[in-house]
Amino acid sequence: MTHHMSKKELSRLAGQIRRLYGSNKKADRPFWICLTGFATDSPLYEECLRINDGFSSYLLDVTEEDCFSLFPLETLVYLTPDSEHALEDVDLNKVYILGGLVDESIQKKVTFQKAREHSVKTARLPIQEYMVRRKNGKNYHSEILAINQVFDILSTYFETRNWPEALKKGVSSRKGYVLQNSVE
Repeated sequence: MTHHMSKKELSRLAGQIRRLYGSNKKADRPFWICLTGFATDSPLYEECLRINDGFSSYLLDVTEEDCFSLFPLETLVYLTPDSEHALEDVDLNKVYILGGLVDESIQKKVTFQKAREHSVKTARLPIQEYMVRRKNGKNYHSEILAINQVFDILSTYFETRNWPEALKKGVSSRKGYVLQNSVE
């Protein structure tokens, strides 16, 4: 995915990986994290080393292999805002793919198409099911989140089994959404 990204976008992704890793270290129930398609001679790896102190010592797996060849396809769930299917639960027998695409130009359905190419199940966070669009001056609403935000939502849900709580914690008000029945 990183071949779609500029130097600035790679730097932002490296920062998101740092925040995701930090959240996982603090979690009561941490996830196993595997960075796939992640070559040690890639610009993203170099950027991670540059901006993330101790990156080479992070307790996570890194492999050049892509997730589609590393794991059985039936265990994969590609999280993408373009999916028709809302994620209902976190299943420990599944491998959740957080696309790792920082895309300031917002190319439509890149992650969704990648999942379809490999016949992998897709899901989106249940933002539409638990949140409503808030009126704002810019009329801006977006379900596109950074990988660390998606991770924080999954982690909070996994610990609490409460989508509204997880979404409230993870979806910034700048995205233009608030929980249903909330007054803000």
